[in-house]
Amino acid sequence: AWTEFGKRVYYSDYDITDLLSDGNNCIGVVLGKGFYDPLPMKMWGNKNLRVALNVIGRPVFIGKLILKYKNGKEEIIKTDDSWHFEYGPILKNNVYLGEVCDGRKKIKGWDRPGFDDSTWETALVHDGPGGQLQKAFFPPVQITDTIIPVDIYSPRNGIYIADMGVNFAGVQRIRLKGDPGDSIVFRFGERIYDDGMLNPMTTVCGQIKRPGMGGPGAPDTAWQTDTYIIGSSEEESYTPEFTFHTYRYMEISGLKYKPQISDIEGLALNSNVPDINSFSSSSDLINSIQEVSERTFLSNLVSVQSDCPAREKFGYGGDLNATCEAFIYNFDMQSFYRKTVYDWVDAMKDSIFIDTAPFVDTKYCGLSWESAFIITQYYLCLYYNDTDFIKELYSLDKQWMEKAARIHPEGIVDAGLGDHESLEPVPSELVGTCHYLFCARIMEQFATLMNDSEGEAQYRQLAEKLKTIIRKEYWEKPVEGKINRQTLFASLLHYDIIPPEEAASAVDSLMKSVNSAPAGHFTTGIFGTKYILEAISEYLSPDKVFEIVNSTEYPGWGHMIDQGATTIWETWKESDNVYSNCHPMFGSVSEWFYRWLGGIRPDPGFPGFTKFHLAPCTPENLDHVNCTYHSPEGKIVSNWKKENSQCTYYFKIPAGLTAMVNIQVSPTQTVSLTKTDDPGFQSGTIAGLQSGKFDLKEGHYQVIIK
Repeated sequence: AWTEFGKRVYYSDYDITDLLSDGNNCIGVVLGKGFYDPLPMKMWGNKNLRVALNVIGRPVFIGKLILKYKNGKEEIIKTDDSWHFEYGPILKNNVYLGEVCDGRKKIKGWDRPGFDDSTWETALVHDGPGGQLQKAFFPPVQITDTIIPVDIYSPRNGIYIADMGVNFAGVQRIRLKGDPGDSIVFRFGERIYDDGMLNPMTTVCGQIKRPGMGGPGAPDTAWQTDTYIIGSSEEESYTPEFTFHTYRYMEISGLKYKPQISDIEGLALNSNVPDINSFSSSSDLINSIQEVSERTFLSNLVSVQSDCPAREKFGYGGDLNATCEAFIYNFDMQSFYRKTVYDWVDAMKDSIFIDTAPFVDTKYCGLSWESAFIITQYYLCLYYNDTDFIKELYSLDKQWMEKAARIHPEGIVDAGLGDHESLEPVPSELVGTCHYLFCARIMEQFATLMNDSEGEAQYRQLAEKLKTIIRKEYWEKPVEGKINRQTLFASLLHYDIIPPEEAASAVDSLMKSVNSAPAGHFTTGIFGTKYILEAISEYLSPDKVFEIVNSTEYPGWGHMIDQGATTIWETWKESDNVYSNCHPMFGSVSEWFYRWLGGIRPDPGFPGFTKFHLAPCTPENLDHVNCTYHSPEGKIVSNWKKENSQCTYYFKIPAGLTAMVNIQVSPTQTVSLTKTDDPGFQSGTIAGLQSGKFDLKEGHYQVIIK
């Protein structure tokens, strides 16, 4: 896994009993470069990872085989200078640019017992990167799906394009034939041009798009490319080992025949987080948005949660803050996010805010990005009741808050990126100070958990101070100049900045800005989109949000789908050159599906869903929803279906949990409740049933409103 290698290195262990044969056995290892041995390539013309990364070096390996015999004896075979090494067929490998493999240099039988390695070189003993060795506790990166092309065509003589049907992160597996020495080149992209040729420009590493920009030896355009040199006249199979690409379209050149669909497979790669939750509905468009959100999320889970899996592959904190809850609603993220927080522990600096973990020397986004260190811990506590993690890191959390106070002594966060990709300007001061406020409120809760009364009072006072600063600057003063009023008012409502008696005025201003936007849709950016989905649902009606989301007009998710997107774009506006077509930040809409259409929401007062809200909304033009979420105590189910004038809900509550139900009931409707796993259940014992607001304990329930 990618980490700050000078501080922490994870290892994996495997039970290989079933791999052993009678007689002699052998151990063989293939090493690649990864992020430990990057190219000296200048991303954006100035960022050389060989300089930016904390520790780099030649590929190294440490391992041991533990043999346990039936008689109780134990034997250990470890890596030392008795091992031998040789350079194999992989001539070049890079996580961005791809791989060059020469099939003629394959060494037959090198990984089988009895191979003569007497001419190989003796392994060199090295200290390694220096980080503490720790056992990996999070899902490994694995092949999680096999994707078959939907078409293969030739847009130009000698060039073939395999259309995989969907955009994803991974590699290709291809059967191919040729003459020894033939060079087969694969290029990858998310798009094609009108003439059918590959358009790789949205996946160019570090925007290196002109000669000399990437430095000496760098390609003129740093696109994703693999090269395989045919090794024999027999049919061969090639799969890159030490890279991954983001693509829907794969260009093949150098092959003397048109490959068949059966020759090619796409191998989706991601950290194999348990895919245990589900959402579906009667709307094909909503289902498509959910599907592309999930695919985008998985494509951006390769050891770190990235902003895009081609151009950068970095673990940006802003994207984490925007979509952490959305990822949690879709997958079991507990162990992955624990690893993510440790990445921030190892990456952070004493006097500056950084943007990514591991640190790659980007430090312009400000507190809104590095606050992912605090905010991710909060979501781990809220969704998984992971209080032990808070206790472990509390002293570091306090140090982080002290740093924030040193950098922003007046409270206002006066530097940072802001609401990235908003269609209108948003002051970074608004965005950053709201995140600072959120962190202060989180720390007040952490202090309560830690019985730190002094800290509790300190963070409560800080939160009140920051709330007052934001209210005076962005609510009590007239709104002037060019500013995205959607993000402005959504932020004020989302963070409870406005006095309750004045909230209606803010909602009115928010809806005026929505109604005056193109198609009456959202124009918000990375954070504002999450906020506006919640603010309108909470203060006005989730029906209005559904109306916007379930539309193909620009700007919106449905517009992306209508234009053929199979992953979520970085921008509302379609991009065929600069911006990623696989970016998770607008995937916060998937969180909204679970929270509002499924109605499953945690309560901050009861971490881990010990008591939770079950409040599904049933918008017009939506006939049913099926939604499941696995809490720490078991699976929660929230399904509903409309038929004529009747709406039927099906709920499942795990043992030990309490659902605080809130469903829509008009004065003329009646509510009936049955417990399908308990024929003797008496619904008359449920207080508040006819109002639609009542509590349910463990069990399977059917609620009918008509």
